[in-house]
Amino acid sequence: MSEEPLRDPEPSADPAAYLGLLARGAPADAYDRPVLLARASGAGPAALAGLEHAKRLALRVRAELEGRRRREAELSALFETAHDLAGLRDLDAVLRAIVQRARSLLGTEVAYLSLNDPVAGDTYMRVTEGSVSARFQQLRLGMGEGLGGLVAQTARPYVTESYFDDERFRHTRTIDSGVRDEGLVAILGVPLTLGSQVIGVLFAADRRARVFEREQVALLGSLAAHAAVAIDTANLLAETRSALAELERANGIIRAHSGVIERASEVHDRLTELVLRGGGVHDVAAALSEVLDGSVHFTEGPLPAECADGHATRRADEWVAAVSAGGEALGALVLRGQPDLDPVDQRTLERAAMVTSLLLLARRSAGEAEQRVRGELLDDLLDAPERDRRLLRERAARLRTDFDAPHVVLAARIDRPDPPAGDRDGADRQRLWSAASHLAATRHGLASARDGGTVLLLPLERGDTAAELARQAAKHLGGALREPVTVGASSPVDAPATRPGDIAPAYGEARRCLDALRLLGRCGEGAAASDLGFLGLLLADARDIAGFVRRTIGEVVAYDRARGTDLVRTLDAYFASGMSPVRTKDELHVHVNTVAQRLERVGRLLGPDWQSPPRALEIQLALRLHAMSSAVAR
Repeated sequence: MSEEPLRDPEPSADPAAYLGLLARGAPADAYDRPVLLARASGAGPAALAGLEHAKRLALRVRAELEGRRRREAELSALFETAHDLAGLRDLDAVLRAIVQRARSLLGTEVAYLSLNDPVAGDTYMRVTEGSVSARFQQLRLGMGEGLGGLVAQTARPYVTESYFDDERFRHTRTIDSGVRDEGLVAILGVPLTLGSQVIGVLFAADRRARVFEREQVALLGSLAAHAAVAIDTANLLAETRSALAELERANGIIRAHSGVIERASEVHDRLTELVLRGGGVHDVAAALSEVLDGSVHFTEGPLPAECADGHATRRADEWVAAVSAGGEALGALVLRGQPDLDPVDQRTLERAAMVTSLLLLARRSAGEAEQRVRGELLDDLLDAPERDRRLLRERAARLRTDFDAPHVVLAARIDRPDPPAGDRDGADRQRLWSAASHLAATRHGLASARDGGTVLLLPLERGDTAAELARQAAKHLGGALREPVTVGASSPVDAPATRPGDIAPAYGEARRCLDALRLLGRCGEGAAASDLGFLGLLLADARDIAGFVRRTIGEVVAYDRARGTDLVRTLDAYFASGMSPVRTKDELHVHVNTVAQRLERVGRLLGPDWQSPPRALEIQLALRLHAMSSAVAR
């Protein structure tokens, strides 16, 4: 009788180990460990089969628990969303919370919400969470374009595991570029609907391929429904607030209407009183400031075109009403401190501007007599300068003109492409004389109509130049007449009281400068002979040769004197050699690089355009004059 071999007892395999795993919420891969340990310790097939059965049961229980926990989280999120809607204060904050919860519950890298634009006919990004691309955040999708456009058009949810490989969507370069910038692959989109109307789309997306389950689609749809309710509630609140605001405004208009009528009546009475008692422009501004509860002042001079049509116009934080007469802009009334002006008050400002124009015309009529006196004095200076100088000084003093100060003679003329004829030409001359007389009176100078235009004698203020005075006069007269006015200026006359005979030659110089401007095509500008280069040197009686040389090549001459260089001689040789550096170096017996370096230094001193034909001509003339003056000095 043979003996059976002894066997080791079968290792124990306790299925109760899975209860511990369930209790502590272990991950799914931990459920393989008891089977592996039992197999390693030599457990038999029956024990291993029991463990496998227990593992399957435990994983099923674990999945059920996970599902319940997930549903609890989803229900909690939906409850929190409903709670947010109940206390809705900020629509953007509610929509951001919905998008954040969608991203968290579905476990995606990105979530976002778009709204339809009924005016543009497309849908645009409203809220994003987890997005890193600025281009993606600013996307606009046409109806039917991309996944979102298809959801917005069909009112049905759409899901794709790989967006760029999905041919169900109409791909466009703009949308694909934005999605590619964001790196999205898998996208789920559900519609936001109000009744049968789609108002937007809620999305969840990943940067890797994934499958969205049916429960996740349903969850995102529930969140989209809450978002639609939030938007609808916010719109209703906005409409309610708007209606209440409209009612409040209407009530305010009714309350204010009677006050406006009373103010208009008060303004009418006060302006009438001002006219009757001979008040001035500043009296009108003061009365208007009180009635309109703001700060009103009168400003002289031309206005922008939008302010010159006779109506009160808002400009930045002020209201402007033009003061004009017979097509001539006299100035404007400017109201500050009242950004919102009702129509009645606007008309009040416009009527005050009309009253102001009447007062200015009355003052001008009284002043025209004085202007005629000013014109007669200037005519005497031009035609009979040998008259008694003491008498000239007294007449100037009565007109508040200081003949001991430096003055400039200006010749002005209206310039048009098609010169007028007959009566219109005479009217233009009268308008120019009137505007020039007004300018002369304000600058304590003289003006007179002469030679088809106007001549002015204006004092030269400290720090000013004859050229700048001419430009100011052209701008002022052109703006007042709304026509191009060309102005030529003379060199300064030191003291007309002691040298009245210099006025007539100065007027001749100003006229020649005026004619030169017109020939050069610079109509509507103002300039003196010093502005016209060597042409100005020829026009000016003073023949300011030293000044012309200083303005033209003075920087080069000063550089040579300060550093002992030879730039002037190099320039002379350069022009004498036909502007050829090679022939110049032969003339100077230096290396061609030396010539190039010297010419580069000249360019820095005279400017980059010193070799242009007009500049080159002036420089060559200045070099000749400099050489002549140096020879005379020796």
